[in-house]
Amino acid sequence: MIKPHDSPLGRTAAYPDRYDPALLFAIPRAPSRAALGIGAQLPFHGVDIWNAYELSWLDARGKPEVALAQFRVPAASPNLIESKSFKLYLNSFNRERMHDVEALRTRLARDVSMAAGADVAVALTRSDGFAQMRLAELDGEVIDGLALDIDDYGPPNPQHLRLAADAREVEESLVCHLLKSNCPVTGQPDWASVQIRYAGPRIDRAGWLRYLVSFRDHAEFHEQCVERIYMDVRRCCTPARLSVYARYTRRGGLDINPWRCDRAHDPPNPRSARQ
Repeated sequence: MIKPHDSPLGRTAAYPDRYDPALLFAIPRAPSRAALGIGAQLPFHGVDIWNAYELSWLDARGKPEVALAQFRVPAASPNLIESKSFKLYLNSFNRERMHDVEALRTRLARDVSMAAGADVAVALTRSDGFAQMRLAELDGEVIDGLALDIDDYGPPNPQHLRLAADAREVEESLVCHLLKSNCPVTGQPDWASVQIRYAGPRIDRAGWLRYLVSFRDHAEFHEQCVERIYMDVRRCCTPARLSVYARYTRRGGLDINPWRCDRAHDPPNPRSARQ
């Protein structure tokens, strides 16, 4: 029988004790997009919304402060940011003295924008604002209860995507809480709720659910999964309007929420019960 001290449990992890923006590790988006047939001219607008729940620093007198942070990384940025490096970067502020909250926000925006290669918007909510924060689910018809036989868990299979038998024109929002994929770096599971909003011929719900389940053993970053979903739906179902929004559960004090849409507007940031 393996004892706890012989296992990975309780092993010391090296965390930075000094501020270090070089910890942010950027990953170019272009290679994964090229594999999906996406060129320099993006077929969507979008943003990756990061919510950070473990942000702390020292004020000018050395007293710890905490806040929740929201980062909005444009989908048009050349790079995404690897999540563990983001966590380590945020933890590097734990012993950093900041003159005030605006100085912190400005530094965060500067560093993350440099890593992403585009301007990243940053908003901070201090502890006196926590009481105003509320849970809210993605709006739409939840399809999790469909009674289906499923045996396809990967790779992602767009052949499941099809139009409904009547294919009448609709405008609707569908929500599924069953999306799972795996981190390509650590192999750890990534769990998400996903919302599709579209207008056009009605999409077959059973096929849509089977398609989402086919991501279950797939290894890809959150942002790449959402772009794959967007492109597959666009090709297979030809909607007149389309948006895909995934709300991933938290890992390492961070949740990542990619949104892709054929029209430019600012998406909401509804923290769900699983986040």
